[in-house]
Amino acid sequence: MTFFYERIQVHPILKGMVTHESRHRGKRSCLAIEDKLIEKFETVYDPEIGLDIYNLGLIYKIDLDENGHCKMVITFTEIACGCIDTLPKDLIDALTQLDEINKVSVEVVWSPAWKMTRISRLGRAMLGISVR
Repeated sequence: MTFFYERIQVHPILKGMVTHESRHRGKRSCLAIEDKLIEKFETVYDPEIGLDIYNLGLIYKIDLDENGHCKMVITFTEIACGCIDTLPKDLIDALTQLDEINKVSVEVVWSPAWKMTRISRLGRAMLGISVR
């Protein structure tokens, strides 16, 4: 069984991105792993911008199956981004620290293109950009 869980009030950036497949795990399990994922995402930075990938809005999709395989779809702010080679590895290293995750696959996509509107309110404030 696959379901999409949206926690709009607390974590709007994950809206529609998290897929959790399991017959035995329910909403409670998804909530627990969601918070752990966010904590890990916030430790992986784009060094050129100085903001983490979660608040920068680089994550497009997260799919965690019942075997602990986490498939991620991410993008970058631009095709010439200097961290294209290192950031996926940093993300894999961070996520494999979680007990629920046994394997991580990272797919980089360029469509849809990243836009500044994907930056969270917190990220905008940290970068000195208007939060409107």
